[in-house]
Amino acid sequence: MTLALDAAAQDLLFREARTANTFSDEPVSDEQVQAIYDLVKYGPTAFNQQPLRIVLVRSEEGRARLVQHMAEGNQAKTSAAPLVAILAVDNEFHEELPTQLPHFPQAKDLFFSERPVREASAVLNGALQAAYFIIGVRAAGLAAGPMTGFNPEGINKEFFGDGEHSVLAVVNIGKPGEDAWFPRSPRLAYDEVVTTV
Repeated sequence: MTLALDAAAQDLLFREARTANTFSDEPVSDEQVQAIYDLVKYGPTAFNQQPLRIVLVRSEEGRARLVQHMAEGNQAKTSAAPLVAILAVDNEFHEELPTQLPHFPQAKDLFFSERPVREASAVLNGALQAAYFIIGVRAAGLAAGPMTGFNPEGINKEFFGDGEHSVLAVVNIGKPGEDAWFPRSPRLAYDEVVTTV
């Protein structure tokens, strides 16, 4: 074995895991989401900045507000999923650095005093956290349907409105339903990706 994870865990998180397009009616509880977050919060980010912010869309009113901003091909599945999470970044994440990076609190002003620098860093590190979140959903035995087909300006205005947050992705979450999977797309081979110098 060259990996510490057993084969079943490898399958659960990667080999057998797929992006779901339909979901069963089984609800996703707050306790499940809390467990997912409490696991994935340990994934690394630069300067421990943790810019990801998650909005859980549970109400019919919230769902209607979100669906109007989704691309047409994503509307029906977003309407029907047991739970939808809006993954966004807080572009003012640096305000938390004195408590989240206590050994180097001056990083807040030294590296992140300018908004464009914060935004670029938030997108990169928020995308890392979004990936951790998807793996966490899979670790909970659930399926994730991450999407970037939406109107970001509309979602930002509808759900944040403060100009300080930027949506990254919308993720449908639940147990997979009937015909949940499209055929798996190919993956690049090791030799096509990895070089040694």
